[in-house]
This record gives sequence, C-alpha cells and structure tokens, in this order.
Amino acid sequence: MNKTLTKRQYLILGSLLFGLFFGAGNLIFPIHLGQLSAGNWGPATIGFLLTAILLPLLSILAISLTRSNSAYDLALPAGKKFALFFLILIHLTLGILVASPRTATTTFAIGIQPFLPKQFDQIGLLIFSALFFGIAYLLSFNQSKITDYVGKLLNPILLALLAFIFFIAFIIKDDLRHINILPTGTGANANLINGFLQGYNTMDALAGLGFGVTIIAALKLFGLTSAKDRSKAVAKVGAISMGLESLIYIFLIALGASSLKYLKLTPEGGSAFTQIMTHYTGLAGTAILGAVTFLACITSCIGMMAALSQDWGNRFPRLGYHFFLTISCLGAFIIANFGLTQIILYSTPLLSFIYPFAMALIFLGMLHPFIGKNPLIYKATIALTTIPAILDGIHTLPPFFANMSFFSSINTWAGHTVPLFNVGLDFFPFMLVGLLGSWIIAKLMNLTPAPTLGSEKNKI
Repeated sequence: MNKTLTKRQYLILGSLLFGLFFGAGNLIFPIHLGQLSAGNWGPATIGFLLTAILLPLLSILAISLTRSNSAYDLALPAGKKFALFFLILIHLTLGILVASPRTATTTFAIGIQPFLPKQFDQIGLLIFSALFFGIAYLLSFNQSKITDYVGKLLNPILLALLAFIFFIAFIIKDDLRHINILPTGTGANANLINGFLQGYNTMDALAGLGFGVTIIAALKLFGLTSAKDRSKAVAKVGAISMGLESLIYIFLIALGASSLKYLKLTPEGGSAFTQIMTHYTGLAGTAILGAVTFLACITSCIGMMAALSQDWGNRFPRLGYHFFLTISCLGAFIIANFGLTQIILYSTPLLSFIYPFAMALIFLGMLHPFIGKNPLIYKATIALTTIPAILDGIHTLPPFFANMSFFSSINTWAGHTVPLFNVGLDFFPFMLVGLLGSWIIAKLMNLTPAPTLGSEKNKI
C-alpha cells in the first residue's frame, strides 16, 4: 500500500525547505534591490523572482523528475567522475567555503558588531562564530530531528517575526499605499535585468540541488519508500516553499523601495534593514532584526551542513554523517573568521565557475521526459558548458589575479568574442549548442535514453 502525506506533513516539509533556503542573503539582497530600483521596483521584482525563485524551483523539479536522491544522481549520466566532482564542489561551496561561513559573519555584522567597540571586532567574531557553529552542530547532530527543529520550531518563529515587520510597515504605517505599483520613468528594463542578476546572489539554485538529499531523507522518515512517490512529494514541497518565499521577497523589495521616503540610499541591504527597523520600532527594532537574521542564518546553516554530511556520508560510508558534520562545522568556523569581505571576494570566482554546471544539470533534468538520462547528451552538454565555467571564473578573479596579463588577456578576448559574456549568461549558448547538437546526433544514431540511474548505489 502506497504511503501518502497529510496536508500537515506537507506544510511541515514546506516549512523545513523554506527554512533551509532562507538565509541572510535572502533578507539583505531584496531590501537593497528595492532601494536601488525605487519607482521601478515592480520590474526589478520580476527579474529577481526569475532567478531567486524560478531557478531554485526548477532545481527541485529536476531532482523530482529524474527521481534522484541527490545532486550526485542528477549528474551521474555525465559520468561517475564528474558526478563525484560536482557533488564535492557544490557542498564544498555551500557547506564550508562560502555559504555557511557567510551565515555566521552576516549575523555577526548585523546583530553583534554594531554594539562592539571597533578593537573587539576580531575576537568578537571568533567567539560568536564558535557559538554559532556549535549550536548548528548540536541541532544537526540527529538527522531525524532536523525536520522538527527547523520545520516545526525555528522557521515558524522566523515567519512570525517577518509577518510582524510587514504588518507594522504596510498595515499600521500604511507605507505600501505610498509606493508606485507600476513602473515610473525609463528604467524598467534596466531594473528587470538588475533584479535578474541580483537573484543569483542568493545562491538558491545551487542550494536547491544540495538540499535535495535532506528533503529525500525527511520523506523517508515520513514513510515514503517509493522513488515515484518521493519525486511527486518533492515537487509539491518545493512549490509550497518557493511560493511562500516569493511572497516574502515581494514584501521585502517593496519595503526597500518604500524606505526611500525616509532614508537615503544605503551601500548594502544590511545597514538599510537596520535603519528601517529603527525607523519603525526604535531600539526594539534592532533586537527584532537580530533575531530574524539569526533564525534565517542558523536554519540555512543547519540545512547546508546536514546536506553536505548526508551526501558525502552516502558517498563515503566508512567515514559517515557525523565525521563530515564535524569537518563542515570546523571548516566553516575557520573560513568565517577571515571576515565577510574576504569571503565574498574570494568566493565569487568559485560561484561563477560552478553556476554554469548547475544550470546545465537543472535544464537537463527538466528535459528528462524527452531525453531521459542519455549519457551522450549529458556529456556533450557538460563538456561545452566547461568553457563558460572557466571563463566566468577568470572574469570574477580578485584584482591581484585579474590584473595578471594572462588572465587579463583572456578576459578581454572573451568580452569581445563570447556571446552574453559581459552579462554573465554566456553559459546559455554553449549549453544550448551542446544539448541540441548531441540530441540531433543521438536521434540520427537512434540512441534510446539510458535507463534511470538515480537508484544506483555507486558508493566509494
């Protein structure tokens, strides 16, 4: 007899996935985008939702359609070596080198640093990050409790605080009535593109591939043993989570746009949100913002470290979940103490390199009903996508490396030669050529789609 989830279980899992996705960047980037777009916040919102909501939803659907248990299974038709490389790289990016450390440093920068004397910044970050990752470690230790901690406890508190903020701003203060819904002036197209590019900063398209294993594990705990049933449930849970997140993004961008009535444009979203909360609720607003930031960051951190430990633990079972959980916590703690500015500076090339591969795998997964898991199509698409991945990595190198003649000449050549390179979308034509070209060859050679590979164990 097939097990089906109740509406309450779907809501809990949707809350879990939302909590895993929604980190500090998901708070800060929409606020700043709202300020930048001002009267054209509507087009900016549309662009932002395309990359911050649609792409993560597509990544979840790619996992669902291919009935994969993780990013490894999704990438497996391109070859075991590439699948392992991608699995390691995506979780290394999310769980150790970039996203997890950023959750601690952002929380510290917003909630703690403003109250410390300047000379105590470094020791303050050291102590805070140790406590932060210690809490994340304890809450991630028991895999079966992650759904309870995040989906049932922490995320509902976060949502209640966000609802309180929006209620104050848009109902009591009635600021929503004072902003334009329709575009003003001539900057609608530019703001649409800017919103599209800003959505990449949330890193949620990568996170959607990384969190697949955590949602699959939660579904198994709820009794869904059939891969077909789990794939359908993953799609529904993703729709609930992304639908809720899209509403919050709209309100946050509108909050940023309306803040220009009483604030000047700020250099980034963190300081803007602090000033907004102070405007509405005084000193209490700072405490509320600190709580919101901590809850958003700790739930996201738990998700990234648990996903890394589950995926790597499955691939390397002799080491297991708790070994990798310890490694991810210690690694993220060390990286966090380099500071937020250095993390962003040196992580951008890594993100630029991995994003094209993620986009290619998401689109291949979405085309599963038509191409199956055909190795030829997967390998050809990934091979051509490697070119823009390398070029984008070089394009975003820190100044010390970017100014070297070798990298500078490559960057200049690509800027004049490669389509869409200057707007960061150069992966698309390469991916399209690889996909269509290999599909035509497969048709001419009468190659049928390979059987489903998601159920293979392939442990190392």
